[in-house]
Amino acid sequence: MSKKQALLFIVLLGLVSLFADVTYEGARSIIGPFMKTLGASAAVLGFAVGFGELIGYAFRLVSGIMSDRTRKYWLFTILGYTINLLAVPLLAFAGSWQLALTLIIAERFGKALRTPARDTLLSFASEEIGAGKSFGIHEALDQIGAISGPLILTFALAYGKSYRFCFFILFVPALAALSFLLTARIVFPTPREFQKRKKIDKSDFGRTYWFYLLIVSMIAFGFADFPLIAYHMKNISVTKDFIVPATYSLAMAVDAVSALIFGYMFDKKGFKALFYATLLAAFFPIFSFSIHFPFIFLGVILWGIGMGAQESIMRAVIARIVGPEKRGSAYGVFFTGYGISWFFGSWIMGFLYDINRLYLILVSFSMQFLASLLLLKLKVKG
Repeated sequence: MSKKQALLFIVLLGLVSLFADVTYEGARSIIGPFMKTLGASAAVLGFAVGFGELIGYAFRLVSGIMSDRTRKYWLFTILGYTINLLAVPLLAFAGSWQLALTLIIAERFGKALRTPARDTLLSFASEEIGAGKSFGIHEALDQIGAISGPLILTFALAYGKSYRFCFFILFVPALAALSFLLTARIVFPTPREFQKRKKIDKSDFGRTYWFYLLIVSMIAFGFADFPLIAYHMKNISVTKDFIVPATYSLAMAVDAVSALIFGYMFDKKGFKALFYATLLAAFFPIFSFSIHFPFIFLGVILWGIGMGAQESIMRAVIARIVGPEKRGSAYGVFFTGYGISWFFGSWIMGFLYDINRLYLILVSFSMQFLASLLLLKLKVKG
């Protein structure tokens, strides 16, 4: 298949992610304040978000291995997106934080089911135009939705709509995402045809893979999630409620731009691109958990840079260091390690915040800064 066809395939899956992100990133921008209205503490929120991520990442090990063994990448992708997307609007009917937690977990489970298979499909097309560029383009489209979702809810809240109304209207983008997904399946039933016919020696994970996974796990542990930042903004009453999702939209815009920039850098400079992004992002907790909104605003920008790198380069690396026969499994193991670290990190961050937010800042910064230094020991060229 041609480069134009590969690009079209990446764009189609990018449109799926665009509308999917309108759905669950819109929900993500208000889930912190919503959980507070249901009576949840910061520790409960940290557990809810972290445990949802744990399920969402840990099951990727199973789904990744199963997708490799069965080669039914489309089946896992479509089924996962269906569960992932429809769980979000149902939050409109959650009457307790326990029920909301259940739906959060269901949404993450759906994402776990489809992500290794989806990323494997993307990796097939990436060989035509470059792994960094492919995942960067996909992430940029993805983040257009991540920007739009919170903005839509910003206007809804500004006009006096409730959190439940906000969740309910997310049915529309969820259905749009599923429509584009089915279109991609019909137009490109066998994406593996993008794979170049050449011998690939990188069939084992290898030492580089495992060392890389250790570093990424450190980053995930120290990367305080946005719901906790939003909780902090609500807790100190630093701004009006509708400004919180608007701030998240800003982070997603930064995410989109940084994904493209660092994705292109990765194809030329390898791990140095991830080093630069991680080092910049390491400073976000110092600003994001201050008591002054301008500092929080700056911290959210740095947070967005970190997310852009995590959602593009970190995935592109796997396509470079692991061969196609084990790529689904490699993504599964990778996301599982990442998710376990994210869970314990989120839980501990929420616990530290309840004690003293300075402890949170110290742990978050230290883990990310150390990880950025370790990245200098890795060398993979595009």
